[in-house]
Amino acid sequence: MGSPEFSWKLADHPRLPKGKTVAVVVLDGWGEANPRQYNCIRVADTPTVDSLKKGAPERWRLPRAHGTAVGLPTDDDTGNSEVGHNALGAGRIYAQGAKLVDLALASGKIYEGEGFKYIKECFDKGTLHFIGLLSNGGVHSRLDQLLLLLEGASEHGAKRIHVHILTDGRDVLDRSSVRFVEIPENELSKLREKGIDAQIASGGGWMYVTMDRYEVKMTWGVVKRGWDAQVLGEAPYKFQSALEAIKKLREDPKANDQYLPPFVIVDESGKAVGPIVDGDAVVTFNFRADQMFMIAKALEYENFDKVDRVRFPKIRYAGMLQYDGELKLPSHYLVSPPEIEKASGEYLVHNGIKTFACR
Repeated sequence: MGSPEFSWKLADHPRLPKGKTVAVVVLDGWGEANPRQYNCIRVADTPTVDSLKKGAPERWRLPRAHGTAVGLPTDDDTGNSEVGHNALGAGRIYAQGAKLVDLALASGKIYEGEGFKYIKECFDKGTLHFIGLLSNGGVHSRLDQLLLLLEGASEHGAKRIHVHILTDGRDVLDRSSVRFVEIPENELSKLREKGIDAQIASGGGWMYVTMDRYEVKMTWGVVKRGWDAQVLGEAPYKFQSALEAIKKLREDPKANDQYLPPFVIVDESGKAVGPIVDGDAVVTFNFRADQMFMIAKALEYENFDKVDRVRFPKIRYAGMLQYDGELKLPSHYLVSPPEIEKASGEYLVHNGIKTFACR
């Protein structure tokens, strides 16, 4: 027998009568964990939630919103907004961005896709640039994925590889940036031993340089600071190595990894070693779309007036994933995003049920 014809119609509730108003409230970022002084939800006064929990304890349930239950690589991985929104009401476990990247790297399919073939066209004469968050927090990016990409790109013909780092200090401990720089520096050193021009070219703290999501006039400055360092090779601080840069900037007792100022790496003559120029390829290696689509617009769109780019190099740009499905941004990407369908939001729309979202 064939499968029954699909219908968007929601079945009648067995107990609630039609016409009765019901509120389904989703609290983004709200969860339960062991009580301790840094657990703000447990420390805060939450009378409404407490009354709901205690008023009908037999109806209180705790769904899992992290780890393998929502398509992340391991149960140690923290959920985030996109994961929650994507999985909400899906009724299935979809592999999310981080896991999709892991699978593509493990199988080698990432190097067989159209996105990698697109940037590979620049390998003979141009430089391959990687831009992203240097972290193992697993929320926006993961360092091990970058290391695998560095190795894989070199094995597939990249002769010049420059990395533009953004220090974390939020999803990982503040002041951990030195260690996170040492690890890729060691990998780049190994590539240099093979005759590859591989080095860190610029950097800065991710909340101050490159990564922003609000798309308002006052915050495009974050993107502008990243553009100046990564594309123009201009920044207020210049150093001959990334490790020197991080250690020196961290000498300020008020310094925070999230807000380190932009810097560029220069040669002995003071010239920036790795600005993005015509003929180069660029990959933003964050798998999370949040706080990537603004710099993606600057790299992708020829007609763009949010910041003064000074120059717009003719490059081949690809994201780790596509960051905005509606805008098709970027148009090239290394890993296809999750294809999620028939989730709760679609059912609500097809049944004329009003929804409201705010942040």
